[in-house]
Amino acid sequence: MITLRKPSKIVRIGDIPIGGKKHWALIAGPCAIESMEIARHVAKEMTQITNKLGIPYIFKGSYDKANRMSIHSERGVGIQEGLKILSEIKKEFKIPVLTDIHETYQAEIVSKHVDCIQIPAFLCRQTDLLQAAVKTGLPVNIKKGQFMAPEDMSNIAEKASSLGANGILLTERGVSFGYHNLVVDFRSIPIMAKTGLPIVMDASHCQQKPGGEGDSTGGSREFIPHITTAALALDIDALYLEVHPEPSKAISDRKTQWPLDQIAELLEFLVKKPHTPKN
Repeated sequence: MITLRKPSKIVRIGDIPIGGKKHWALIAGPCAIESMEIARHVAKEMTQITNKLGIPYIFKGSYDKANRMSIHSERGVGIQEGLKILSEIKKEFKIPVLTDIHETYQAEIVSKHVDCIQIPAFLCRQTDLLQAAVKTGLPVNIKKGQFMAPEDMSNIAEKASSLGANGILLTERGVSFGYHNLVVDFRSIPIMAKTGLPIVMDASHCQQKPGGEGDSTGGSREFIPHITTAALALDIDALYLEVHPEPSKAISDRKTQWPLDQIAELLEFLVKKPHTPKN
């Protein structure tokens, strides 16, 4: 019998199990944390929608967008205010929260406020950063570098495991060939799944066009439904989406954040769309 992949190990983010034969989970929120008002608005809407549809939900948001194209780009509210907002979101809506780190000293500080630490794609090979994240005891979501082949992520996973990681997720987010474009090779999902770890599809960042707006990143948001549908057909364990009430006014990823007022329609479509069950 043909099988696309075996069930992965289960990794728990807060009280949400990801992997195994569990329903796919959703990691979603604004690209950058811009204010308590926007974060609360997104969390409230997303919690209501995912509860209704039976989708396990984890809120994400970055307190600092450190990997920026231009010195003029906005970066977010900063670590102190950002973690305060994430803590409030976690407490008020009783949902797990996730954020990324860019420097080793941030890991311990961040770990007191979140349920999962994310390693950005550009930094996925940074051993000291990964070690600092693992040392906190939290699960770690490692995004595959735009410059890496999917089979190379087995080395990153082995590194995290050897450091004592308490749960590892691997995230696909496209491959860069330069010239302001990213391409998704869907073979990467079964290739990375050979590690036995839960696989996440970042359907927002893979639609970026880095530098496509001159001094900022462009993108093709209209293909997100296609990417998410294809990823679910390949039996991924979680979807990763950036969602914003007014993407055109967001301080980052304006062209690839999904409009909050359209997220219910997208998720309803994905829940109803047939996809391959785990064997």
